[in-house]
Amino acid sequence: MCEMGVKLKLYHHPCDFHSGIAGGIEICITFPTEYVKTQLQLDERANPPRYRSIGHCVRLTIQEHGVKGLYRGLSSLLYGSIPKSAVRFGMFEFLSNIAKDSNGKLDNKRSLLCGLGAGVAEAVLVVCPMETIKVKFIHDQSSSNPKYKGFFQGVREIVREQGLRGTYQGLTATVLKQGSNQAIRFFVMTSLRNWYLGDNPHKKMNPFITATFGATAGAASVFGNTPLDVIKTRMQGLEAHKYKNTLDCAYQILKKEGLLAFYKGTVPRLGRVCLDVAIVFVIYEEVVNVLNKVWKTA
Repeated sequence: MCEMGVKLKLYHHPCDFHSGIAGGIEICITFPTEYVKTQLQLDERANPPRYRSIGHCVRLTIQEHGVKGLYRGLSSLLYGSIPKSAVRFGMFEFLSNIAKDSNGKLDNKRSLLCGLGAGVAEAVLVVCPMETIKVKFIHDQSSSNPKYKGFFQGVREIVREQGLRGTYQGLTATVLKQGSNQAIRFFVMTSLRNWYLGDNPHKKMNPFITATFGATAGAASVFGNTPLDVIKTRMQGLEAHKYKNTLDCAYQILKKEGLLAFYKGTVPRLGRVCLDVAIVFVIYEEVVNVLNKVWKTA
């Protein structure tokens, strides 16, 4: 992942496409955990809470909307999976090719900065509108009078009522979350990879090792920035008008719900993120290996 060399500059697009497809498949499998996480994060204790637990959220959703209710908002993430991966890995490769030392190696600290840059880029260009639409759709389903019937109708309704800025809510929180996400993940992944390779950069990493390192990187990001994820979700929900800004949102959550509220949805998020990061990094590494072989034989 971190020692691809300059040769791959023109070849990162197939990687991004394949990782995007892999991400899309993973989303279809694990989206119910994303749905539950979002509902738990939107649920304010002062209301009182609508959902008593993960299981209660699942049961209530199926009871009211059927199994398909657990997939509310899926389309937004599916449409965004390929461009998100393209921006994330494309920007990381661009920055890492600049940051590598004379031996073509990227150290752990520089990988953190490259990951931060990749996360900020994907947040601004893809993730913020994608996540805003997803959160609004999920929140709308639990309202007394849902108004979003489908993806395109829902987006048109959001733009009609709030303008384009209605699809870009919580940008500050999204930038903070995605920036820290990728900084942590690429830092952990690079650290583990450099530790595993040691002094032999040509040592082979099998997919199982890559997946294990990827899942570890994903878990680190969940525990490291779930508070930012909770704030982001609140800033993108249908009740976002209650908050003056990101800091006010954090203050109100702390004041009304306590410190533990910043870790709502941690368990379902952990399950999905670990699988997501593991799959995407495995696909990424394997496609890069194939491209390296093609380059050498060309």
